[in-house]
Amino acid sequence: MQKIILLLSGLAIPLWYAQAQAPQPSTQRANTRFEQLGPILPTPNTFRTASGAPGKDYFQNRADYDIKATLDDTKQKLTGSETITYHNNSGDVLPYVWLQLDQNTFRADVDGRTSQTSSINAEQGASIQQLTANTTLAAKDYGDKITSVRDQAGKPLKYTINQTMMRIDLPQPVGPGKSVVFSVDWNFNIVDVRSTGARGGYEFFPKDGNYIYEIAQWFPRLCAYSDVTGWQNKQFYGQGEFTLIFGNYKLALTVPNDHIVGATGELQNPTQVLTPTQIKRWNEAKGKGDKPGENPVVIVTQAEAEAAEKGKPTGTKTWIYKADNVRDFSFASSRKFIWDALQPNVEGKRVWAMSLYPKEGNPLWGQYSTRLVAHTLLSYSRRTIAYPYPVAYSVHGPVGGMEYPMISFNGARPEADGTYSVGTKNGLIGVIIHEVGHNFFPMIVNSDERQWSWMDEGLNSFLEGLACLEWDANYPARGIDPQSIVPYMRMDSSLQVPIMSSSDNIPRNTFGPNAYSKPATGLNILRETIMGRELFDYAFKEYARRWAFKTPEPADFFRTMEDASGVDLDFFWKGWFYSVQPVDQSLVKVEWFQASSQNPDITKAEARTAAQKRLNTISKQRDALSKDETVVAQDSTMRDFYNQYDPYAVTEADKKKYQDYLASLTAEERLLAEAGTNFYTLSLKNKGGIPMPVILRMEFEDGTDSVARFPAEIWRFNDVSIRKVIATSKKVKQWTLDPYYEIADINTEDNSFPPVAQPTRFQLFKQQQRGGGAAGPNPMQQQRQTAPAKQGTGRN
Repeated sequence: MQKIILLLSGLAIPLWYAQAQAPQPSTQRANTRFEQLGPILPTPNTFRTASGAPGKDYFQNRADYDIKATLDDTKQKLTGSETITYHNNSGDVLPYVWLQLDQNTFRADVDGRTSQTSSINAEQGASIQQLTANTTLAAKDYGDKITSVRDQAGKPLKYTINQTMMRIDLPQPVGPGKSVVFSVDWNFNIVDVRSTGARGGYEFFPKDGNYIYEIAQWFPRLCAYSDVTGWQNKQFYGQGEFTLIFGNYKLALTVPNDHIVGATGELQNPTQVLTPTQIKRWNEAKGKGDKPGENPVVIVTQAEAEAAEKGKPTGTKTWIYKADNVRDFSFASSRKFIWDALQPNVEGKRVWAMSLYPKEGNPLWGQYSTRLVAHTLLSYSRRTIAYPYPVAYSVHGPVGGMEYPMISFNGARPEADGTYSVGTKNGLIGVIIHEVGHNFFPMIVNSDERQWSWMDEGLNSFLEGLACLEWDANYPARGIDPQSIVPYMRMDSSLQVPIMSSSDNIPRNTFGPNAYSKPATGLNILRETIMGRELFDYAFKEYARRWAFKTPEPADFFRTMEDASGVDLDFFWKGWFYSVQPVDQSLVKVEWFQASSQNPDITKAEARTAAQKRLNTISKQRDALSKDETVVAQDSTMRDFYNQYDPYAVTEADKKKYQDYLASLTAEERLLAEAGTNFYTLSLKNKGGIPMPVILRMEFEDGTDSVARFPAEIWRFNDVSIRKVIATSKKVKQWTLDPYYEIADINTEDNSFPPVAQPTRFQLFKQQQRGGGAAGPNPMQQQRQTAPAKQGTGRN
């Protein structure tokens, strides 16, 4: 950097002025990135207020279920009968109700299947599952078989099935504040999770001939009716999850008498389904008095599970579960299950943390699962609301990761010999924390998953990252690390869609970053860089408190975060959630200035040095080596006053002028004039689009460093190019933008001044000989290696 000396004038200007933004060109472009979201967000009303809180007329309907179901372990079939009491809390008269038939998504003829695109790559090939997906579904005859729909008096009701939705026409409309009771009988063939990729179904274990059932989306259930969508009856395509309403549930589930069942809610008849020894262990797991147990207690041991695997059921048992104020109900059943439990104290309340898993899950599951459940409940409760339910299950089976109220299905299985990779271990930690964490989003804060996947997956992934780091500071919580989202944000924008896209319209290959990582990373940037932890944590907790057991929309989240923090975040919502623009800041140039002290002893010496350096051209240097003299050197008559004049000599007039100048200054102004402050003008560009705070690290010549932070509003007058003056008492040798990689900048190569060369590694290898030396055996060698050895050749 070249130093430029400034003549100080108007010294009454205080030093802090040097920190102000440099004037921008009058021809600057219109800045739209800081426009308010007012025209984009829905207009506040009496249902949802401008503050982001529920309004005085907010409502949500409810549905209570009394279900009786039987699991057929021989045919892998489920048969059920339910009585539903539907409560209309809206101000509208409803002539019909809509129910979801989620099992119909496994029919080959529904739009969710027929609208899928596919291709075959000759080089990469295609999987058998890919090629036979639809034919397999058709052959298995999956989907709900509705056998009866009747009113409270037992009279048949007219109904219409539209793929994954069923409309029941009521004999009399149900008015505001009224209820209607009806019943539905149904059955379906349970899907094989491994072949369908379903969120629930069975896994078959050929070695022992047994099954694990993880049953979800299994009963006809009410659609949501709200002030925003009316009936939310968008078809279930498989990607956008569920929009549900709260209610009370009772389930009487009949299974083989050697099965162990875990479900949403509390077991009502433990003495009828467990042995006296298992009941004793159950009570032991509760701890003593007010002191919870420190370690999980095994209720059903591995030895008992293995004995059940080898035996045959002698009859059936009915497990009865009840759950209050939940939005869904799920269960798991198998004779293979080991069961352990712990009852931690969560915000002053004892809660069951439980795990069900087969022997194939050990040793990982016995060591980690239940402890992770307890840890998750504690971590999330601190950041949102106290966990309100009595239990939380983690179940290991075929489903890699799926959540339901009080129960989740989680993958991550060790090798058959009991060993596992660090990836498997970290995968287990991450998936259990994530799926158990879903009890808070969306099971309690009940967002519309069918429309907005990010409102549960993104928020939950953010909290998952924090909980993982509370579990182990060295855990690779990449889901909230801004660097991890950079490859996605660096992609061609035509291959991306905004976070604010309907769930089923997000391309499958970008669904993970779009619904999970990008919103989670955005929240982490808000917390660490834009808002700060204190303001963010309070606002986020307020959002959870306001919308617990209610159904928020995106605007409710955006408005609450601003309302509770006092921070205008519209620029961030607009850039991060409504666009596909990346973050890319660039430090283009740094100019260095120092104020002139006006002391002639200093200023003229500096001027002399600068002139000598400037005038010492290559021509003069080479002429000096020549023996030829100039005309002036040879002829003294060609010299006059100016040949002897030294313009850089300090004169008495210079000294007097300086003394007069000092006498005119106040003490404060004199201190500024003599301080020797360094002024740096930085030229920055916002090449990516999303405005972000400017974080600058200054490395000084004395080996120390300092970090300066400027809010995103620094871009509000010009969102493309700005200049910034920074004053320091020490000389800066290196400037770096975003030194902690906290804003997801997609190109850090232009973040340093002077530029710093970034090494790119390449692999060094020895040149192979022509015709051989390929990595691994060639096909001929492979054939020789697999061919049986010849006998009796006599060769050694």
